[in-house]
Parts: sequence; structure tokens; C-alpha cells
Amino acid sequence: TTFWNSAEKKGYSGTAIFTKERPLQVAPHLGIIEHDKEGRVLTAEYQDFFLVNVYTPNSKRELERLPYRQVWDKDFLAYLKRLEKQKPVICCGDLNVAHNEIDLANPKANVRNHGFTIEERNGFSAFVDAGFVDTFREFEKGGGHYSWWSPMSGARSRNVGWRIDYFLLSQSLRPRLKKAYIRPEILGSDHCPVGIELK
Repeated sequence: TTFWNSAEKKGYSGTAIFTKERPLQVAPHLGIIEHDKEGRVLTAEYQDFFLVNVYTPNSKRELERLPYRQVWDKDFLAYLKRLEKQKPVICCGDLNVAHNEIDLANPKANVRNHGFTIEERNGFSAFVDAGFVDTFREFEKGGGHYSWWSPMSGARSRNVGWRIDYFLLSQSLRPRLKKAYIRPEILGSDHCPVGIELK
């Protein structure tokens, strides 16, 4: 079964869930009009958890969307916390931020660039501080693991990338986390798949 949530602006942004197990219900919104017109969230409720697919707004090259991004981060975290009061949450998608220096190939050169500003990194830290687990870092503490590469200048073949795609989950699901992985060998996009397995 497939579920979609597309932006009002054609070809701009959207999220999708492809699932073998039919969810109890699906919600394509946060309930905040300024966020919901861009198709950035799709939530499926299952028996034991909520699955939230997200495409976090990009702050843009000149950081013109950074103020909006900061509002988004706050509102999206509040949304996850509201869901978590009902049952555990698994959140996955393009969060458009490399959290720490280890999460991108050239941290020093990108300190004030979109995707690695202190504001965006603090926004991600707020999710971790609220108890959401960065699943990949539960298994892999080293560098060189990326999920996005600029399509310019052969960045992917040189592995000059960023880890901006994540699976986050509620603390209560941590004992069920069996593995978390990145699949850089799978081509077809400037991003590559990331995933988890639960017991």
C-alpha cells in the first residue's frame, strides 16, 4: 500500500510511505497551515508505534529560510512529543542537517552553510535532548558515513558527503533496535537509502 503527501506547489516537495502492513490510520499534516502546504510530513499509526516520514525544510544557500526552519524544528519536535504521549515514535527522513562535525566530510569549510549552521545543529540536538535516539550513532561512532553528496564535482565517488538522513526513535523502542544502516552503494539519487531493523 502506498500513501503520499505532496506540496501544493507542483514538483516542490513531498513525502511517501510504501508499506506491506496496512496502518490503522494515516495523517498528512502537522495541523499548522504554514507547514502543511509543503507536504513535509506523513504519519502512519500502527499497533505499537507511529511512523513519521519527514522532509525538513532547507534553510537555503543564503540562509533566507533559516528563521522559518527554526520555527519548523520547534513545531515538529512538539508534534513528535504529542504523538509520543500516545505510543512510541519512529521518525525518518531528510532532516537537512549534519548534526556533528563527524557527520560531514568538510566541517570547517561549512560552519555557516545551510545544513551545518549552529542554529540547525541546535535544532537537532533538541530532538536528542528530548529523548529521541539517533539510531545510526548507536552502532557506528566513526566518520566517513554519509547519506547525501552534492551532484557537482564527483563528490560521491570521492565520498565527500553529509549525513542528513536519519532514523530517530523513542527511548522506549531502543531495546528493540537490532541494526541501523546507510546504503551508499545504492544509486539513483543524490541521497542514498538509510534504514533500521527492529526485533
